Amino acid sequence: MQTFDRPGAFARGVIVLILIVQATLGGVFVLAPQAFAHALGLPPAPAWTDWMFAQFGARALGFAYGMRLALRDPRANAGWLRAMVLVQAIDWLGTLAALFAGKVTWLQTSTAPFLPVLFIVVLLRELRRQAATTAARIEAA
Repeated sequence: MQTFDRPGAFARGVIVLILIVQATLGGVFVLAPQAFAHALGLPPAPAWTDWMFAQFGARALGFAYGMRLALRDPRANAGWLRAMVLVQAIDWLGTLAALFAGKVTWLQTSTAPFLPVLFIVVLLRELRRQAATTAARIEAA
């Protein structure tokens, strides 16, 4: 990979942060699904939700892997970045809906009201930068 293909330091840092968040959530939801609710002061979820949390945890671990791939070669793995933008948008809208419906408090949502916005902005900027460098390579050829 050539240096102009690499994300800048800030974008790399955000992608690493996304990777860490996804891996952490994946691990918690697969290994100790009730720990998340307890840590945020939420009432215990019914026991059957452990199954759904494991399903989510597996997907979060998959996205952590995808962010690792995108970190190494964002042009070749732009699909992971686009998918993460969609995931973060859905996460953010779901968080806002739960907040405005009074189902959770601002404190219980932790970073969910603002981190998705940061992630979306940075990932879209990186996708735009990758597209521009691709166009520049095509014109130069």
